[in-house]
Amino acid sequence: MNGSLFLKLGGSLLTDKTAVEMPRPDVLARLAREIYQAWTAQPDLRLLLGHGSGSFGHVAGAKYGTRQGVQTAAQWHGFAEVGAAAARLNRLVTEALLAAGVAAVSLQPSASAICIDGRIQSLAIEPVRAAVNARVVPVVYGDVAFDTARGGTIISTEEVMMYLAEALPSAERPSWLLLAGETEGVYDLEGAVIPHITPANFERIRPALGGSRGTDVTGGMASKVRGMLQLTAAHPHLSIRIFSGLTPGTLAQVLAEPKTAVGTVVGNQ
Repeated sequence: MNGSLFLKLGGSLLTDKTAVEMPRPDVLARLAREIYQAWTAQPDLRLLLGHGSGSFGHVAGAKYGTRQGVQTAAQWHGFAEVGAAAARLNRLVTEALLAAGVAAVSLQPSASAICIDGRIQSLAIEPVRAAVNARVVPVVYGDVAFDTARGGTIISTEEVMMYLAEALPSAERPSWLLLAGETEGVYDLEGAVIPHITPANFERIRPALGGSRGTDVTGGMASKVRGMLQLTAAHPHLSIRIFSGLTPGTLAQVLAEPKTAVGTVVGNQ
């Protein structure tokens, strides 16, 4: 898994986040084809894929307040509903990858994740390692999780992927975390793409980060970027790129050459 890539397909890219459980099948099918193109062109490509929940899990999560905690019978029913909604989108993503020719297998985070007050404490990594070593693409996603302090919570796709990036043996950690969304990158207050975000300029640009379009129960861009800066500070060999997956061909290009100068790089270059 040396030099592997972690790729996240944003929920706003795969779904219409302003509607309820509204996928974008044409976009999903094209992205799956681009992943297949890169995957077959690079026999040594070691790839882990994650995807957001978009208008599936986030809408249900906001309805039940699941991320804040789960205690009552009604809240536990909501917990189960959120997990089912997230899994429905995951099935669509996995099926699209298989239809495009990618050997993809879903690895459900809630099956093994344990949190303490919203932070992942343990998550099975051996299935991830086994999949990648077999040249199978493991597919993870934002999901519900049992929590020793809150009862239950929601863990975002970024949190799952960041946990894996740290928990894997050092030789198997990713060199790049690629985040494909519906925007060209992170924008400044004038609407221009910020090419590079570092600890030195984060406070200056934070007012521009704002929230997220549509319903997002796992935090807006500011909290996600802060977590990415912490991750790259702890792992200097990891770089993170945020870019648009809406432009045909961009995803395949970035998978082939992650240093492609598109979007925003967070942390190291």
